[in-house]
Amino acid sequence: MKAMIFAAGLGTRLRPLTDHMPKALVPVAGKPMLERVILRLKEAGFNEITVNIHHFGEQIIDFLRSHNYFGTELHISDERGMLLDTGGGIKKARPFLDGEEPFLVHNADILTDLDLAALYRHHLESSAESTLLVGERKTSRYLLFDADCHLHGWVNKSTGEVKPEGLDYPEEPYRELAFGGIHVISPSLFRLMEGERWDGKFSIIPFYLSACTRTRIQGYLPENIRWFDIGKPETLAEAEEHCKSSAP
Repeated sequence: MKAMIFAAGLGTRLRPLTDHMPKALVPVAGKPMLERVILRLKEAGFNEITVNIHHFGEQIIDFLRSHNYFGTELHISDERGMLLDTGGGIKKARPFLDGEEPFLVHNADILTDLDLAALYRHHLESSAESTLLVGERKTSRYLLFDADCHLHGWVNKSTGEVKPEGLDYPEEPYRELAFGGIHVISPSLFRLMEGERWDGKFSIIPFYLSACTRTRIQGYLPENIRWFDIGKPETLAEAEEHCKSSAP
């Protein structure tokens, strides 16, 4: 099974830790976040992993090489020339991800006890071309889903902005859910990334908001999972306490 890890970010929220190292190598309870994600993916059965790099990318290459790529078939998608954001990063890595089977995408700065294999199975058993981990977390920006967990739009609660333009919200009773930084994509979705709009640098969320009018993009809302955005100092500290308390 294939997976991609976003490890190219600048890590500005974690400065000064990221002034001299990539965010993905910032330790969480003594173990780099990238290592934690790779080991979780391996445990779930993912044995072919693509890692994108940009900020201090050579450090990530050296780290992976020194650990013998953690016993996986590992590819580097090199964005050191230009950081491409989440959507552009996935499209650049297409040569490693294309094929007959879906692939899982995981932010390096997300730590969770989610059953990744169950998420993958849920996608396989559905008619969706992408399945997004979502939660009822409090934030200012939400994805909007119908009763069947089909994505219809996005809202910024701070500004009132709604996408796509013309979406009848809040009149329509869509459910507001926050994206959790993990998703499963069927390679057939690449066909909707053709054209100038989706060339170079772009975020995956605007792409999903465009694609959801033409294909099924669905949410996956598991119960009782622990989830941390470890790209922020305060949640990094919470995640470290969680890792220490749950260690064998």
